Amino acid sequence: MTKTTENIFDSGMINEDWFNLGKSDAWAGKAKVPPEQDSQAASMYELGYCEGKIKHPPTEISQYPIVHVLHLN
Repeated sequence: MTKTTENIFDSGMINEDWFNLGKSDAWAGKAKVPPEQDSQAASMYELGYCEGKIKHPPTEISQYPIVHVLHLN
């Protein structure tokens, strides 16, 4: 089985980078593959992945139309 996300060690990635990578992987429908050697980076990746599963990417169009409410005075 091939991993879809490479584990990048000593790459200079910060917590936010790992968080964003996790979210991006979730949005792309990729398997969750947190870094194995860095527990802090793995936690940030997992957090981002979970948020990505909950929130849809900003480019995704909602299946529900926008409803305009009329206010009658």
